[in-house]
Amino acid sequence: MLELRHLKTLVALAETGNLSKAARRVHLSQPAVSHQVRGIEEAYEIELFERKSDPLKLTAAGQLLVELAYDVMRRLQNGERDLARIAQGNAGQLRIAVECHSCFDWLMPSMDVFREHWPQVELDLVSGFHADPVGLLAENRADLVIVSHAKKREDVVFHPLFGYEVQALLSRHHPLSRKAYLTASDFKDETLVTYPIPDDRLDLVREVLSPAGVIPQRRKTELTVAILQLVASGRGVAALPGWSVQPFLDRKYVIGKPVGKRGLHSRLYAVTTAGAAQLAYMQEFLRIMREVSFATLEGIEQIEPKGRKEPTLKAER
Repeated sequence: MLELRHLKTLVALAETGNLSKAARRVHLSQPAVSHQVRGIEEAYEIELFERKSDPLKLTAAGQLLVELAYDVMRRLQNGERDLARIAQGNAGQLRIAVECHSCFDWLMPSMDVFREHWPQVELDLVSGFHADPVGLLAENRADLVIVSHAKKREDVVFHPLFGYEVQALLSRHHPLSRKAYLTASDFKDETLVTYPIPDDRLDLVREVLSPAGVIPQRRKTELTVAILQLVASGRGVAALPGWSVQPFLDRKYVIGKPVGKRGLHSRLYAVTTAGAAQLAYMQEFLRIMREVSFATLEGIEQIEPKGRKEPTLKAER
């Protein structure tokens, strides 16, 4: 009765605690997930989840099956990795470019896990800000690039990692901290602190401020901690991914506010050449990045499967 698809669904339900979120993760409809769960329960005459629990809470039988699912999936991944090593070899080079060199922290756990399984693949980090980070692939200066904005280009593949909300950051004493959310006009008389990258790679500027014709004063710095210090001291405002500054929000070092009624949402992508995307160790690193990110980062979301229409954020004046 049990199939691999059932085990993947159970893991998704256990990790998300929510039927609709689990359905998105396994690229099924919510009724299809419910049907799978009912099928397992009827076949074995058990209940997998406590009824009407929010988030979903596993029964003893459900916990047993989820543990089985983790074990089977781990064994399957190890087997696939070993087969790939035999077919393609287990050595290579993986140079990773990340726009923000103070954002390396979130990537380190993934690199540590990968290194355990692929010790002969040489890992390296390409630091610094680049006008065209994806161009590093064509110049053979990087093998994988992390970006937050996907533009179609020849011979490159964009691998979605996760979605997240970009939050406006304010000092605890800023007058705007009393608002439920910020609009484009709230930035008009502020100093906006950003990384030194082009405006078309800044979500706040590209999606909200420019469409509304708002051009605030600017201050640029390369370090996330420097941005946060300037915001905390009242010398500017900023907009950064919530997951990247969550510890500072938890300590109330700065205040985070949504941008717009529905928030400003973005995505993170890994970019490789089409050829590199076929390498076994590259596919393994992509899988590990997603897995470790969802286990360690707060407030990130699965990216919807292709074909699902997403709401667009309109700039508010």
